[in-house]
Amino acid sequence: MSSGNNYCVIMAGGTGSRFWPYSRKKFPKQFIDFFGTGYSLLQQTFYRFEKFIPKENIIVVTNVTYADIVKKQLPQLSENNILLEPTRRNTAPCVAWAAFHIRLMNPEANMVVTPADQLIMREDEFREAMLQGLDFVSCSDKLLTVGITPNRPETAFGYIQVDEEHEGNVYKVKSFTEKPEPDFAKFFVESGEFYWNSGLFIWNVNTILEAMNKLLPEITSFMEIARTDHFTRENERKFVDTYFPSCPNISIDYGILEKSDNVYVLTGNFGWSDLGNWNTFYEVSPKDKEQNVVINSRALLYNCHNNIVMLPANKLVVMKDLDDYLVAEEDNVLVICKKEDATGIRQFVNDVQVKLGEDYL
Repeated sequence: MSSGNNYCVIMAGGTGSRFWPYSRKKFPKQFIDFFGTGYSLLQQTFYRFEKFIPKENIIVVTNVTYADIVKKQLPQLSENNILLEPTRRNTAPCVAWAAFHIRLMNPEANMVVTPADQLIMREDEFREAMLQGLDFVSCSDKLLTVGITPNRPETAFGYIQVDEEHEGNVYKVKSFTEKPEPDFAKFFVESGEFYWNSGLFIWNVNTILEAMNKLLPEITSFMEIARTDHFTRENERKFVDTYFPSCPNISIDYGILEKSDNVYVLTGNFGWSDLGNWNTFYEVSPKDKEQNVVINSRALLYNCHNNIVMLPANKLVVMKDLDDYLVAEEDNVLVICKKEDATGIRQFVNDVQVKLGEDYL
């Protein structure tokens, strides 16, 4: 398999509302350097894949609002490799457009689809897993997702149940379960039949577009219209602006994977973590001896344990007798709540939007 047929699609158009107030609509989490490494989550994702996929084959899909941010953070990308969605329509329309865009350049292409907000601790093992997956889909008509061996009964992740073994560590998918209750999550982990759904996908462009045509024709119909109108990359923008906003708001998991019979999972354990919310952020962050996570902040803590503290560089916080709290400030918003309540950040965001408007989002 030629590496020239391998592509990567980085989905970077979300608002990161579960990380509010640190993540804001004008500058969401994928563009933030959370750990003081000098690189945003988007940049880390790009450099991770650039090690084994040519940079000219890496595509970033984002909202048109973030065009300038992406260009600034990834100046090595050509404008043709940055797909700007005119509106947010979830992951299925995003993947469909990216696959169609790539097929225009290379009708034999295989693609990895990745969120922009994941951490990978063992990148050599990750590289081997991705190359194995790309090799697998290059000679089969299978849709491949990546499953992570769970190490705890996490309720914030989706789970994949595997069926019979297919080839090495590639299994046929038996079922998907989205964010189970604690008792079910515990059973899933103990059974040994379930893996975390990483949100990483691998397939040939023709395989995924055929599945789209079958299961979500309302998304791919505008592409068929385009093909009858001598579609080229030059008029791609016109068609997307015209038809993309009418696409259904649906995820690739629900719209395609849960309804297809040719879905397989590549299982792995390469130090994966999804920075989906404050609690998963706490799990992967360095901690002091009292299990507090203090990132890029000045803080004096007295009898405090298991907290998250993130403040602007010019602020000092003094905390006493707090256990298991989130204390996060950015711009004009300060949030203080129990860490367990941080899973409800989206509700806070909705209430602020209704009662106070966009200025605080």
